[in-house]
Amino acid sequence: MPDTDPADPPTTPSTTPAGSTDAAALDAADPLAAHRDLFVGSEQPLVYLDGNSLGRPLRVTGPRLAAFVDDQWGGRLIRGWDEQWMELPTLLGDRIGATCLGAAPGQTVVGDSTTVLLYKAMRAAVAARPGRHEIVMDTDNFPTDRYLAAGVAEELGLRVRWVDVDPAAGVTADQLAGVLGPDTALVALSHVAYRSSWVADGPALTALAHDAGALVLWDLSHSVGSVPLALDAWGADLAVGCTYKYLNGGPGSPAFAYVAARHLEGPDALTQPVRGWIGHAEPFRMGPDWAPAAGIRRMLSGTPPVVGMLALADMLDLLEAVGMPAVRAKSLALTRMVVDLADDELAEHGVEVVSPRAAERRGGHVTLRHPAMQEVTRRLWARDVVPDYRDPGGLRLGLSPLSTSFAEVRAGMDAIAEELAPPR
Repeated sequence: MPDTDPADPPTTPSTTPAGSTDAAALDAADPLAAHRDLFVGSEQPLVYLDGNSLGRPLRVTGPRLAAFVDDQWGGRLIRGWDEQWMELPTLLGDRIGATCLGAAPGQTVVGDSTTVLLYKAMRAAVAARPGRHEIVMDTDNFPTDRYLAAGVAEELGLRVRWVDVDPAAGVTADQLAGVLGPDTALVALSHVAYRSSWVADGPALTALAHDAGALVLWDLSHSVGSVPLALDAWGADLAVGCTYKYLNGGPGSPAFAYVAARHLEGPDALTQPVRGWIGHAEPFRMGPDWAPAAGIRRMLSGTPPVVGMLALADMLDLLEAVGMPAVRAKSLALTRMVVDLADDELAEHGVEVVSPRAAERRGGHVTLRHPAMQEVTRRLWARDVVPDYRDPGGLRLGLSPLSTSFAEVRAGMDAIAEELAPPR
């Protein structure tokens, strides 16, 4: 079964016919249109279609950062740690969990980069399955995930069992079932594929891994804030995601980790390998031995990146007000417009849509393939139209639902057509 909620809203604004490419009508009918004005740069002519790499900042964030420097950092100084900063990783983690992940409190924490948290989660997971020697991962997972899996396997004398997938799709239940076995310790997958935008069937793949006795680690970097998630309902074990894409936390903003409550208690609780002072049960005792903190704080290592969490908090305010079902509805309407325009106006130039056409299998971006797309992307950037490029020949359009208008999509698609048109 697909991992969509039967209560999910329609994929387009209800007052506009499905499949419409009339940007003005779609913007007029969009119940979220006014939120675009809340983002820096939305008044400019630049067409920004790379929100799945770096989200626009909110207008409230600049003044918030300035006030933090003057009032909290400059005014409270080290007292700020006792007054709030020490608790920010779990406070914001719980907000991400409730708003975006479908996770009960106490299972999500913010801190470190995506890479570091993925490493810690992988090491903790395989240590929890002693006597098993395989990590399962697909060949088209994000490069960092693949590099980490290979590195962890090398460190611990394990092996990686690769699932060979179509770069225009993602891992299916049949493919995963074919590689699982009694030696599988960990299955590590992305929920939304970074190239194709394929949405994995979270509950089905998690159940398959559990049936084989393995744990599952989900990379949520291309789904959180764009595609609603239900980690608790899936029975997920661990998850990691970044906050600078659809959560608009800013360049290099800290990532988050989710660990299911059942793995945080008792003698079999997961223990991560990077033993820093903040993850200690009594961090200010500065004792000679290390003991993990209770609950999700055990996933922390170093001092919380407080400044890097401020913009994230602003975006969570907005997402909490709007709700993920409405965000998903807008996202699907935007991506459907891209697919329809590609079919109607770019196919004649040899452009192929290599993202899923089924709405429930499509994330928040669309990839268009053509041999000239790397050069087309370079020329688009020069004219202030900003998508991004991924081999082989893929131009990705990342459509951040709250900051992207249908008119912006229309302008971007027109520019792509112009760059692909043969010279006169």
